[in-house]
This record gives sequence, C-alpha cells and structure tokens, in this order.
Amino acid sequence: MTKILKDEDLVGGALMSIAIDALEAAFLAKACNRLISPPRHHVSFPDRGDLVFTVGGLMGEKPIAGFRVYDTFNGAEHTQIVAVWSADDAKLEGVILGERLGSLRTGAIGGLAIRHLGAPDARNIGIIGSGAQARTQLAAAAAVRNLDRARVYSRDETNRAAFASEMQQALGLDVEPVDSVSKAVDDADIVICATTSQTPVVHAGDLKPGVHVTTVGPKTLQGYELGLDVADAAAVIATDSLEQARAYASPFFLTGSGNDDRMADLADIIAGKAAGRRSSEEITLFCSVGLAGTEVVVASAILRSPALVLRGTSG
Repeated sequence: MTKILKDEDLVGGALMSIAIDALEAAFLAKACNRLISPPRHHVSFPDRGDLVFTVGGLMGEKPIAGFRVYDTFNGAEHTQIVAVWSADDAKLEGVILGERLGSLRTGAIGGLAIRHLGAPDARNIGIIGSGAQARTQLAAAAAVRNLDRARVYSRDETNRAAFASEMQQALGLDVEPVDSVSKAVDDADIVICATTSQTPVVHAGDLKPGVHVTTVGPKTLQGYELGLDVADAAAVIATDSLEQARAYASPFFLTGSGNDDRMADLADIIAGKAAGRRSSEEITLFCSVGLAGTEVVVASAILRSPALVLRGTSG
C-alpha cells in the first residue's frame, strides 16, 4: 500500500523537528559522500515554462531514493510531487503532493544553519518578507533557539500584520510587525531575508556585530536581495550546495565579489571539517540554494513518522 499525503496532512508543530533531525543526518551523510544530490535539472517547454527535477537520496542502513518535480508554468495552481522509494527492496514508500513540503524542507535547512552558525544565546530575530518561506524559516529558528522576540517587515502592511498574528499564535512567540527594514533588523541576533526583491534590501550597516544572516530569496547577478557588503563583513559564508550555487543559469550573486571562493559547505561545518563561528562578534552568512535530495530525505522521515501513520490515503 502506497502512502499519499497532501498539504492538509502536513500540519502540527512536530513536523519541523522531524525535518530538522532528518536533515542533520543528511548533511552529515553529505560530508561522508553518502547523500546523492546532483544539481536540479530543468526541462523547458518553449513559451510555457519548465518542469524542474531534483533527484537524490541517502545511502546508509536503510537507503532511500526518490525525486521531486515542480513547474514554472503560467497559472494559479502549481503542484509539486515528491516520491520516495526504498533503495533496498524497490518499495515505493509514498508520495507527497503540494507546496508545503518544499517550504518545510527549506525552512529546516535554514534552522540547521542557525543551529551551527548562529550565536548560541540568540534571542531576537528579524524577518524580511512575509510569505511561506518566511513562515517556515521563523518556525525553524524557533525550533533551534529559545527566541524571545521576532519583528517582521514586508512591503504590504496587511500581509505583515497577518504574518505576525499567525506566527505569534503558532509559536507562542512575541511577533511584531514593523514598517521598515531597519526596525526589523535593529538589535536582531538572527536576520532572515526571504523576499522576491531583485535589489538589496539589507546592508551590512543595518546589522549588529555577531548577527547570523540567512538569504532565501534571489541570489544571482541578475538580481539579489542581500547587499554584497554583508558578505564582505561576514567571517563565515556557507551554503547548502556549492554545486547548485555554481549551476544557476545566471552566475551566483557573489561571483566576482572576492567572496565566492570563501563560501563553505554547511555539511562540512556540521561535520567539523570546516570552521564555523569562532566568536560572539563574528557575522555569519548562509546562502540557501536548495540542496537536491533533501526533499526526499524529509519526505521519507514524514512518511515513516508514527504521528502521521494514519493520515493521507493509500493506493
């Protein structure tokens, strides 16, 4: 019997912890060359858009394999598909449909970056953006740090107010909507930039010493949401996939800045193969690009979770 889950099945506070724990193991496996994670592959349909595939899995005691596919077609509805197989016995473990898994996975990777790069005593967080990615990034930050306060800014006053109300209720955290970037990041120990902006919205001068910064939005030379001076100021720059950062159609935003060669693999930092934060005054920067294969790892962990065993449908 094949498990099929949809967005409405992926609810509950335990999901983020499940995802973060699964990804911690996956990144350690990556550092040992046991994570299968080639860069994503685009198949173009002229004048319509692309189907984008990521294929990967995890080799170990219970090896898994699978794929994720999503589209860039014009239209109001977009449905991602993630399928997971047992690589030992060819059993199809299940399929997850919808948008929520991708956001959960990306947020959990951001949480891992905070766990291993952020100050251990970080209490205040500033969020730029109020969409789905901003929500899961904040949820992941709250899962790895004992936060006291969050401030959120986005251009739409209604959206940021709704974000603050929803996330305050979901996390039991003081979340305040503010009317400027500077107010959101002022005195923040963690800054999450999750926008669609093609021009920088956060600069080094906005940030205090010791801050950890994650950029989730645009990161190519065609457009980027984070000022290059943030990379200049950062003692540590990391990403979840050096291969993916180099595989964009447009060059990565740090190309030619003098900082692209400084970028470390988060997996190596987690495994102790590369240096992470060394002092409370250092600024750290994480560039989230979407490590292929990790959607499969998170999907497998969810499909195997006893908390979700009775949800979804079988076929």
